[in-house]
Amino acid sequence: MSTAGLHDVQVLLFDVFGTTVDWHGSLTQELATLGSKYGIDGNWSDFSKTWRRGYIEQIQQVAQGAAGLLNVDEMHREILENMLQSPEWKHFGALLNKAERERLNSGWHRLHGWPDSTEGLYALKKQMIVTALSNGNVRLLVDMAKFTDLPWDAVFSSELFGSYKPDIKVYQGAMKLLSLHPQNCAMVAAHAWDLRGAARAGMRTIYVRRAAEEPVDEEEVKPKSQGGEVDLVVDSFTELATILAKEN
Repeated sequence: MSTAGLHDVQVLLFDVFGTTVDWHGSLTQELATLGSKYGIDGNWSDFSKTWRRGYIEQIQQVAQGAAGLLNVDEMHREILENMLQSPEWKHFGALLNKAERERLNSGWHRLHGWPDSTEGLYALKKQMIVTALSNGNVRLLVDMAKFTDLPWDAVFSSELFGSYKPDIKVYQGAMKLLSLHPQNCAMVAAHAWDLRGAARAGMRTIYVRRAAEEPVDEEEVKPKSQGGEVDLVVDSFTELATILAKEN
């Protein structure tokens, strides 16, 4: 598989939620464990997706210039409180005290990586700089990296740049801190909207297929060599490490 356009890449910047870690599976399991404590057999998958959807809606608004929270922990907690007061989930919310709500909200800090994530990042780290570039706040990303063994060389949060991806200033801010030109940076993500934002900033783009990640696009993402919009499409971080090792 050709990696045309990636030969000058010195740093890989990774999306985290959905690309590097399995937010849906991790949260659903944590909710199921908490629900079983109270004998509640809820649709925890739906709860997780609703929570995530609220986050996506808010970051998109801020990325487009609206006012809003710039700390994702605070945003997640606000969304959670609203959900626990809703008709669908108020029976669950009535059972949770403040400490349990805080513990549940911190579940975003304990997301498990995909099976290839840690191995692939360690392999890629031997070849070039690997960093997180996420909408998650700094503390969340650091805790998650320690919890699931993600060996980042640096952690870049959109919190540092006063907005959220796909606002172009988030990608530009990370590149400025790395002292690199856009052609020397590649964004790695399972979301086409993220890669489109990186491309607008001049970055190279690598799409990672994650079958369990929620669908966000109406058509398949393809590499430019097949008439698509990204530089490379892979199925795992380990595959990416193998491809880049052969080319370099």
